[in-house]
Amino acid sequence: MSPPEFTLLFVTVAVGSLLQVSIGFGLGLLAAPVIAIFDPSLTPVVVLLLATGVTAAVLALEGGHLDLRGAGWALVGRVPGVLGGAALVAVLPARYLALLVAAVVLTGVAVSLRGFVPAPRRRSVLLAGLLSGLMGTATAIGGPPMAMVWQRLSGPRLRATMSAFFLAGSVMSLATLAATGAVHTYSLWRTALLAPAAAIGVLLARPLSSRLDMRRTRAVAMVLAVASATVLVVQQFV
Repeated sequence: MSPPEFTLLFVTVAVGSLLQVSIGFGLGLLAAPVIAIFDPSLTPVVVLLLATGVTAAVLALEGGHLDLRGAGWALVGRVPGVLGGAALVAVLPARYLALLVAAVVLTGVAVSLRGFVPAPRRRSVLLAGLLSGLMGTATAIGGPPMAMVWQRLSGPRLRATMSAFFLAGSVMSLATLAATGAVHTYSLWRTALLAPAAAIGVLLARPLSSRLDMRRTRAVAMVLAVASATVLVVQQFV
């Protein structure tokens, strides 16, 4: 990875972390396709490791607003999804994983734009948890299903509940991927290099969150994610 490529990735992780803290998701949506463009071997492990640190920071700041019951049912649904996602990582070549990352991004954006708002009942939370586990373990992008089912929650409650779910879920996914041999020293080294970017995003989010227009911020995140996913798809066929 060249210095300009690493710089772009560093900035992407910082912005994604800022969004993760501000609106409850965004790190995987932005960083996963960019990482897959430059080095597909780093997905999904690097994003999951970075997300573990970022969500732990959010939970430490806003844990008092956590919907423990809702997060618990979502994690029950995540378990079979994690196993399915780990199986995909084990059997799919890097090229197909990259295309899967792009497909998950584009599908998530399309569903969000349609304004689908499922009721946060136990069944829908369980299903969202399953889909999030499958997508998050295979591609590191598990935010869209949970963002949809919990979008009626208030800002602090949304961020705390999403963060608790993703912290526990990321640990589950990483443990399962490690058991299948998908976690390597190279991924750990790259994560260490990008950790300062995640820390910068977390630190900037606190003073900036009150000034951000959440609706506009989500729209910008979607546009950037679609652009990255499109480049990723084109790259696989060039």
